Amino acid sequence: MQARQDQMKIGLFYWPGGHHIAGWRQPQAETDGVHNFRRIVELAKVCERGKFHFFFLADLIGIWPRNLEAQSRATRAAYFEPLTLLGALSAATENIGLVATASTTYNEPYHIARKFASLDNINGGRTGWNLVTSHAAAEAANFSKSEHAIHGDRYSRAREFAEVVMGLWDSWEDGALLEDKAAGRYFDPDKLHFLNHVGPQFQVRGPLNVPRSPQGRPIIVQAGSSDDGRDLAAATADIIFAAANRIEDGQAFYSDVKARTEAKGRDPGHISVMPGIFPIIGSTEAAAWAKHDELQALVEPDIGLFLLGHLLGEDLSAYDPDQPLPDLPDNRGAKGRREVLIGMARREGLTLRQLYLKVAVARGHNLVVGTPEQVADVMQRWFEEGACDGFNLLPPTFPTGLEDFVDTVVPILQRRGLFRKEYVAGTLRDNLNLPYPIHSLVGAGERHAPDTVDVRGEAYAG
Repeated sequence: MQARQDQMKIGLFYWPGGHHIAGWRQPQAETDGVHNFRRIVELAKVCERGKFHFFFLADLIGIWPRNLEAQSRATRAAYFEPLTLLGALSAATENIGLVATASTTYNEPYHIARKFASLDNINGGRTGWNLVTSHAAAEAANFSKSEHAIHGDRYSRAREFAEVVMGLWDSWEDGALLEDKAAGRYFDPDKLHFLNHVGPQFQVRGPLNVPRSPQGRPIIVQAGSSDDGRDLAAATADIIFAAANRIEDGQAFYSDVKARTEAKGRDPGHISVMPGIFPIIGSTEAAAWAKHDELQALVEPDIGLFLLGHLLGEDLSAYDPDQPLPDLPDNRGAKGRREVLIGMARREGLTLRQLYLKVAVARGHNLVVGTPEQVADVMQRWFEEGACDGFNLLPPTFPTGLEDFVDTVVPILQRRGLFRKEYVAGTLRDNLNLPYPIHSLVGAGERHAPDTVDVRGEAYAG
């Protein structure tokens, strides 16, 4: 295999309390990240010290109404709204990219385009949008829906949603804002474009009333690993979050999405595959496993079954945790992660208890327990053997799990030439080594004809 000439990318996936479901119970772990903004600023600055590419926030916009007793054992029910938090972090950080999740199922394209474009202008081009379709059925009830849309319908909406958002981000050409006091001309009307999108899901006239992003458009992230998710990522994404706990699975996913990207007419080098990595680090391998065992001992059965059920889209509370994973009916939840977990259970002959203990640690991501050198070795192998372009870091606890990685693993990766020592001046796109996007609407035709869409979805000249 030809040696890679690039370096790996690393981002942080922040979740209050840490990614181990019971990690918040450790004496050194933070528990106030759900409401303490200063705590999150401190963590973001640790990431900047480690030269991470981005700080990433997931999101759910609903709480499952069942099993509240189980949910009360985890830090997963309350946290800041991501875009609001990233707006504040924009003023508190200098270099790190800021990526937030927003659902295409329970938002409108104009809202998303406007919010992310505004944030990108505020922080100088450091913004990314994690495009998701909402896998949690509990979200539907908060948006006047009696049930969650099926998987295929969610992705059909997401594809058109992304098309509209990217079109709105190109409402203004580069150089459209003249700010010419002498001529009395603030913007060039020939460089402002009406989108006039009319499709099966959306009718959006535009233009966006936010100027063009410093990086052309915000970075797009996609995390779906189903067939629909991979196709959407290949067509739209700059970064793909993935879940794989074996290198051969990572290599298969990597090859597949790169091939799909090329088939869409895009350069596969312009999309970065970044699987999750969950490191438990110790001064010796035995010390690392002792940390692992201490974390596992904190997991109560009810929260273990709840977390597993959440990821599988099933209520497992009535099952005996010491029985094998039962056959599960198809449902409307996430497909890719469900397949990873079911495959793991069947392949390894796991009981529900054994499976939820694995899930409590890394939720199907790559668990690495060992010394800093051993963690770096795994990352190097995955990177050099075609399983990824970098990693999305899931520390078991905050702040200690993050600090352990930054202080001990990052220097090893830097000495090996696998990871950068300084930021590149410029935008998140620059730091990801991605080209500035070509404006899609230049030369696209009349900007005023038609300039209105009626409520029936029929375009007409206003």
